[in-house]
Amino acid sequence: MTNLSNIPQGAATGSETSIKRALILPGGGLRLSYAAGAISEIFSQGIDFQIMDGTSGGSLNLAMLLSGLPADEICERWRTLNMMDTISLRSLKDFMDEPNFIAAGSSQAFRDKVFPHLGIDVARIKAAEGVQATFNVCNFGTKMNEVIRHQDINEDYLIAGISLPGTLPPVQIDGVTYLDSGFIQDANLLDPIKNGANELWLIWIMGNTPQYRSGLLNLYVQMLEMSANGALNKEILQVEEINQRILNGETVYGHSQPIKLHLIKPSHPLPLDSALYTGQITHARLIEMGRTDAKNYFDQRQPQGVPLKPSTLKMTEQSPGISFKETMAGGFSLNKTSPKEGKKSGNLAGTELAMHAEVNIDDIDKFIEQPDHLGHLTGSIDFPPFGFGIKAHHGVFNLFNPTNNPDMKLMIYELGFIHQGENYYLAGKKEVHDDPFFDLWDDTTTLFTQLHKGKDKSGEVIGAGILTLGVKDLIKLVSTIEVTNKQLKTDTVATISKFGKFFVGELWDTYVMHIK
Repeated sequence: MTNLSNIPQGAATGSETSIKRALILPGGGLRLSYAAGAISEIFSQGIDFQIMDGTSGGSLNLAMLLSGLPADEICERWRTLNMMDTISLRSLKDFMDEPNFIAAGSSQAFRDKVFPHLGIDVARIKAAEGVQATFNVCNFGTKMNEVIRHQDINEDYLIAGISLPGTLPPVQIDGVTYLDSGFIQDANLLDPIKNGANELWLIWIMGNTPQYRSGLLNLYVQMLEMSANGALNKEILQVEEINQRILNGETVYGHSQPIKLHLIKPSHPLPLDSALYTGQITHARLIEMGRTDAKNYFDQRQPQGVPLKPSTLKMTEQSPGISFKETMAGGFSLNKTSPKEGKKSGNLAGTELAMHAEVNIDDIDKFIEQPDHLGHLTGSIDFPPFGFGIKAHHGVFNLFNPTNNPDMKLMIYELGFIHQGENYYLAGKKEVHDDPFFDLWDDTTTLFTQLHKGKDKSGEVIGAGILTLGVKDLIKLVSTIEVTNKQLKTDTVATISKFGKFFVGELWDTYVMHIK
């Protein structure tokens, strides 16, 4: 029997005893790793939920939670999902037989591979305690959304809940045809409210911009976006109406205080599932994007939540971004706290640590405008005492981050990982100094690094060293530069040029302007 108290959530105490929170998990194709990153950050903030609801792909994350998986493990299972394991195509005859065509794929891959890999256990879901949870499916006979309690769930309902028309075939359950509810509603706000929730936490993934895109895939996706955003906007306005009635003195669905909505979403539409299959984006990157957006929401969170109006769901078109891979290695030693001492000791013992980092800057214009120039970092670590190819579960990248010292800026590289069930955090910084000597190469290729025990750099330092980028590694770095989210052929040159001018410009400000 799964007891959700084992999930790292915080308990409501004191003045929060009257708060009943609901976690709303809508769909978004297989980009649900973004939501997993957001969930991980929400739980790390000590937020407690008494109600959970999942629709479309969001039901996969809900099923994982109810199967007893901690948030970090959910992220790890998404990170290691082989996208090819999600595909089970129907026969060529089915494709060619247009009058009888039902769907491009079958659900067999999800039943045989995806569900087991994600750790989805129907028996544990049905037996889960400590939370009220519901799944949403489309009853094709009534053309209405149908809510299934987690105690009544089965594998067929889970498959039906992710069977979008044309992608997977409908599922017959007790003589009724069921499908994904995404085209009816992709997020269910009202049922949790009727069940007592007065604080809703929604992770929204569906794109919402005014630009109408061409292409067959975009046309299908845009139909889904119209339906999903339209239905959610309607429910948001209904919640606003409920709040107005409460403020006028009514008690609505047992509520005498206004309902709050907290919303975590990307600023720009996420890349489509096709980008996951082609490798243009990875689950690791989506996880970091979700985690970062959740952190940003907590930094700016208002006590009353977000405004209950349609503009709350709006997104903007994304400028092209850039990505590159960088490997830094050097002498490193455990039981040292000083990077210089750790390097010396590591070199004497022949012990080296290598950080294989992938930097992703989603929006080059936004990146340049931000004062901390924040990007996403994923990667792996080689360190003989721990092992090789240790995948990081989250990371931080800052370029030319200002410090309290006006004569120094930092380039930050940080990766969190797990070794033998313990959390570790590798925190490195390149110190770009303002001095009269052109030590540009040393400053931008030398990473002073400390290894912390725990989930962040507030933990005890248990190792240190200095990692460097060699000439060969720099040449390799340049060869890995890619422009992402590009719409026009000219975007590649323009984006690389913007990044180069920014990088050189910052170095010019640091090394040249102050010398005059």
